[in-house]
Amino acid sequence: MKSIKAAAKRTLPKGARRWLRHQAGTLSLSPTVAWIHFGRLRRLTPVSQFAGFDRGQPVDRYYIEAFLARYASDIRGRVLEIGDDTYTRQFGGQQVVQSDVLSPSPGNPSTTIIADLTSAEVIPSETFDCVVLTQTLQVIYDMPAALRTVHRILKPGGVVLATFSGISRISRYDMDRWGEFWRVTTLSARRLFEERFPPTGVEVDYYGNVVSAVAFLHGLAAHELRQEELDHHDPDYEVVITVRATRPAREPNGYAQEHTTLPASPSTMTI
Repeated sequence: MKSIKAAAKRTLPKGARRWLRHQAGTLSLSPTVAWIHFGRLRRLTPVSQFAGFDRGQPVDRYYIEAFLARYASDIRGRVLEIGDDTYTRQFGGQQVVQSDVLSPSPGNPSTTIIADLTSAEVIPSETFDCVVLTQTLQVIYDMPAALRTVHRILKPGGVVLATFSGISRISRYDMDRWGEFWRVTTLSARRLFEERFPPTGVEVDYYGNVVSAVAFLHGLAAHELRQEELDHHDPDYEVVITVRATRPAREPNGYAQEHTTLPASPSTMTI
C-alpha cells in the first residue's frame, strides 16, 4: 500500500491527488459507496399533504382493497362498517342483507349506530355476520376493549376484516379529533386478536416494501409505482397489516364468553 501511495505521488498531478483524497479519503482497496440521487424526493415536506388522495389511489388503499377483494365472500349478511359503508357496498354487493355504519358521535348522515366501540352496550350481542374494521383500531386507545366488543357483536361463525397502519405518516384528521395512538406489527396484531379469538381462526398478513413505504410517506399514488414495486412484499417493511378473524360457531375452552343480548336504545341505534 505504501508503494502504491508513493507511486501515485510521483506520477499523478497535485490536482488529481487532491480529487482522489476527496473521493475516498485515501487510496483504498475498499469499494466506495455509490451516491444516491434523491431527485424531487429530497425535500422536507411530502409530495402530497393528503396521503396521495389528490394524486389518485393512495398506496395504503391499494393494499387495503387488495385484502378486502381477497376476502369479499366474507362481507355478507348483516355487515357493520365504521364511518361509512363504502367497502361494504364495494366488496359485499348483493351478498349484504343489511348494512350498518357506526360512528362515535352524531353528525354523519350515513350513521345507523352511535356508539363507542370500546363498550357499545347499545349493540346487542351476536348481531353481525361481518365487521369491516379498516384503519380504525389505531385511533382507539383501548384496542383490547374494542376487540372484546367486536367479538361480542359477531354472530358465531362471523368474521372481522381489520387493517392497521404499519409504516405511515400521522393522520392529522384523526389526531386532531379523537387521537391516533398506535402502530402495530404483524406480531402485535396477532397477539391482540388471539387474546379474543382462537389462534386457528386468526389470519395475519402484511403488504409493502421499501419502495412502496417511501412512496406512501411522500403521498405518491399507487399508479405512480410499477406493478412489481407494489406487489413485492418485504417482511421488514410492513406498510399495511391485515387480520381476518373468525368467531367459531362453538367457542373453544378458554374463549367462552357470556353473551347477554343487550337491548337497543331507539335514540342511538337503527335496527
